[in-house]
Amino acid sequence: MTQLRTDRPPQHPEPESGASALDRMFRISPRGSTIGREVRGGVTTFVAMCYIVLLNPLILGASTDITGVRLTTEQVTTATALAAGVTTVLMGLIGNAPLALAAGLGVNGIVAFQMAPTMTWGQAFGLVVVEGFCIVLMAVSGIRERIINSIPLALKTAITVGIGLYIALVGLVSAGFVTRTPDAANSTVPVRMGVDGHLTGWPIAIFCVGLLLMIILVSRAVPGAVLISILGATVLAVVVNSAFEVGGWGLVEPNVPERVVASPDFGLLGQIDLLGGFASAGAVTACVFLFTLVLSGFFDAMGTITSVSQEAGLVKDGKVEGMGRILFADGLGAVAGGFTGSSPNTVFLESAAGVGEGARTGLASVVTGGLFTATLFLTPLAAVVPAQAAAPALVVIGGMMMAQCRRIPWDDIDFTIPAFLTIALIPFTYSITNGIGAGLIAFVVIKLCKGKPGEVGWLLGFLAAVFGLYFAIEGITAWL
Repeated sequence: MTQLRTDRPPQHPEPESGASALDRMFRISPRGSTIGREVRGGVTTFVAMCYIVLLNPLILGASTDITGVRLTTEQVTTATALAAGVTTVLMGLIGNAPLALAAGLGVNGIVAFQMAPTMTWGQAFGLVVVEGFCIVLMAVSGIRERIINSIPLALKTAITVGIGLYIALVGLVSAGFVTRTPDAANSTVPVRMGVDGHLTGWPIAIFCVGLLLMIILVSRAVPGAVLISILGATVLAVVVNSAFEVGGWGLVEPNVPERVVASPDFGLLGQIDLLGGFASAGAVTACVFLFTLVLSGFFDAMGTITSVSQEAGLVKDGKVEGMGRILFADGLGAVAGGFTGSSPNTVFLESAAGVGEGARTGLASVVTGGLFTATLFLTPLAAVVPAQAAAPALVVIGGMMMAQCRRIPWDDIDFTIPAFLTIALIPFTYSITNGIGAGLIAFVVIKLCKGKPGEVGWLLGFLAAVFGLYFAIEGITAWL
């Protein structure tokens, strides 16, 4: 496995004259990678995030729209796989970055449980398309890149560290190693280890075996360490589940599939009403939904793109190589998510798993996208990998991202609290946007109170005000 080097700048030499067409197209050798590493990284990213094909239908299918219509599992599964495949391939071709896109967790909950009850599904997905166009316009105009570049490098680094903790927590929770305390409202301990404070059951054992195997292989720099560990843990899970018929696996139970091929259902494709939501939910409510979608999509993607790019060595002088093209592709992801009926698509944190496997270019994304497209017809195979087998990758990669802590100037009080708030609130609130917002507001307040408005600038000041509005939006809406 290629070791992550978070402190090296991107390399820019041209591929050698004898290089393959793929090498020249994706600049593989200039970025210190190989076609084999890119393919392996793309497969690893897919394996780490293919759960979204099963999870997104559960979320969107758990709610009904204003007319009482409920989306079918077959429709949302097809929409999820199609959107993820198309947008991830576009990211690879346009952005040339090892970043995979799929229906954003958290944002799909907004669509399902806040938007749909006030409008039809077509109107909700139409509003998602509008959000996507807003993000695309911000990317094309250069506004989005200017905003990202205006954020101090120390806070960008804090975002990377916070996301590292976040994906590690996601992995631990999805595996069942960390669970919610049932009476959390009446307890001082909101989470605990295992189901009852102890680690019991075969699923947890599979996770622990997979995690230890991955740690060993990564520490020994074994090529394909992450992918080998995930596949090995999956095989072990299937064997154990077949022999003992245990429960507690969660969303995906590791069984040998009865069939391999399944027919897709394209019933949601293109079924959108762009502006109908403003009439159904009311102009103010619809604008609040749109504001929330744009802000969440903007900063969640910004944090993920920046952190994963740092892990891939694609950041120089605090700027991501090809950021404009990457942001444009990400905006197209939101548009595609609405058009297909899968909710906004955005860059996934699990892309870090592929980067940890050596991915450095868009070829890895093309591979990941191709596998998602194949999943349109091979959904039963995607239902074999349990969370306990894939989660170790999130924990290990999250730990590697923590290495960025050394680049934060902890002895500078102007950055200490903002960086801490960013790092802490991303995992504690399960939101990248919340962590970024709290860190920016704290930074701006500190600078202004010390009489240093020149070190803030109007753009950061404006962002702090926007985040203040974002945090207060529920109260403002209730007052109105």
